[in-house]
Amino acid sequence: MKQKHRLEKDSLGTINVPETALWGAQTQRSIENFSTGEELVPLNLIYSISLIKKASAIANFNLGLINEQKKDLIVLSCEEIIKGFHNSQFPLKIWQTGSGTQTNMNVNEVISNIACLKTNTKLGSQYPLHPNDDVNKSQSTNDTFPAAIQIAVLIEIKKKLLPSIEKINIAFEKKIQQWNKIIKIGRTHFQDAVPISLGQELSAWRKQLEDAKCSIESNLDSLYSLPLGGTAVGTGINCPIMFSEKVTNIIASETKLPFSDSKNNFALMASHDRLASLMSALKNLSCSLFKISNDIKILSSGPRSGIYELIIPANEPGSSIMPGKVNPTQCEALSMICAQIMGYEYAVSIANSSGTLQMNEYKPLIGFNIIKTIHLLNEGIDNFRVKLIEDMEPNYKKIKSNLENSLMLITALVPEIGYEKSAQIANYAFKESISLKEANLELGFLSGDKFDELIKSENMI
Repeated sequence: MKQKHRLEKDSLGTINVPETALWGAQTQRSIENFSTGEELVPLNLIYSISLIKKASAIANFNLGLINEQKKDLIVLSCEEIIKGFHNSQFPLKIWQTGSGTQTNMNVNEVISNIACLKTNTKLGSQYPLHPNDDVNKSQSTNDTFPAAIQIAVLIEIKKKLLPSIEKINIAFEKKIQQWNKIIKIGRTHFQDAVPISLGQELSAWRKQLEDAKCSIESNLDSLYSLPLGGTAVGTGINCPIMFSEKVTNIIASETKLPFSDSKNNFALMASHDRLASLMSALKNLSCSLFKISNDIKILSSGPRSGIYELIIPANEPGSSIMPGKVNPTQCEALSMICAQIMGYEYAVSIANSSGTLQMNEYKPLIGFNIIKTIHLLNEGIDNFRVKLIEDMEPNYKKIKSNLENSLMLITALVPEIGYEKSAQIANYAFKESISLKEANLELGFLSGDKFDELIKSENMI
C-alpha cells in the first residue's frame, strides 16, 4: 500500500514528507541525501539537544524574545522527547553534514510539529512554532551540537561508566582480600619468575582501572564549559547578551551538573581537543581492560595442558566439536570491544585535527564514537564483572604445583651464595630433572636445613 505524504517546505522549496511523520522538510532531505550505513544519531544526543532547546526557550522568554505560549509549547515538547515518547522521529544517520545541522533541524522540526498536534493545527504548518525562528532562536547548530555532545558524554560517564568501573574494582578488591595469602609463581616474558601472591597479582588490575578512572575524571572538568551563545562562528551574532549564562544555568539545574558558559567560544567550536582528550582517556581504559582480559585468558588456560591457575565460570559450551570444552568467552568479548574502541579513538584523533578555520566539520563522528565507546565500556565491564570476575576461583592444587616446581625460587639464595652458584643449581636441576634442593645437595653449596631456611616462598613476596 502506497504511503501517504504531505507537502513540507524549507528555504530550498517543497518536499514530500510521510503524512504521519513529525519531522519536516530538512529532515526528509537528509534521509534522502544521506542514506549510508546503519549508524543513527544516538538518542541520548537527541535528548541533550532537546534539553538545550528547552533551556533556550526559557531563556528567550525571560529575555522577552518569545511569548509564554511558545515557551510552554517548546518546553512541553522537549520534555516528551527527553522521556522517549518520540524516539522513532529521529531517523538520521551519523554520516551527514559535519556540523550536525540536519540533526539540529530534525529536533527543531519535531518540536514544531508536536506543537501542531497540541494546538490542533496542521502538521507542517510551522505554526504556532517555527523551527528556525522560534525553536532555534538565539542558537546555531555550530554551538548547540558540540554543547549537546558534551552534555550527553558527561551524563553517560557520570551516571553509568564511572559506577561500572567502581563496581568491578569492588569485585577485584574482594578477591584481593580473599586471595592475598595464596602464594603462586610470578611470570615475566611468559617464563617463570619469582613468587607473588594471587592477591598482589589482582591488585595490579584494580590499580590499572583506578588510574584509568582518575584519568577520565580529570578530563571531565573542562567539558562543563559549554559553547552556547557562540552561534555560527563564535562571535554570538543574533544571540542576546546574558542568553548563554541563563541557558547554562538552566541546564546545570536540570542535570545537577556544574555546567557554565564558555570564556572562549571560538576555541570550543573550531576544535574539540577536550573531547579528543577524553576519548584518549577512554582508550587507555580499554587498553587496561584488554591487558586484564588477556592475563585472565593466560592464567585460566588448560585445563590440563596450560597454566590453569584460575578457574573461570563455564557459561556455555566452548566448542561444536570438542565435548567438555570451556572457553574464556567473556575475555574474548571484552578484548573485541577494546579493539573497536582503539579504532574509534584513532578516528576521533583524525577528526579533531581535521577541522578547518572556525568550525570542526566532524562533529557527528566525534559524538557518535565517544558515546558508543561509553556504552560499550559500560556494558562490557558489567558483563565481564558479573559473568566472569565475581565467580572466578583459584585452582589451589595447580598453583601449589607450579610454585613448587619453579626453578626461579633459586633467586632467594643469591644473597647467601651469589648469582653464579645459584645459577649453577638452577641449571643443574633443569638438566637432571631434579628438585632445586637435590641439585644444591649434589653440588654441595648449602646444607639441607640451610636451604630450607632460605627457600620459603612466604618470605619472597
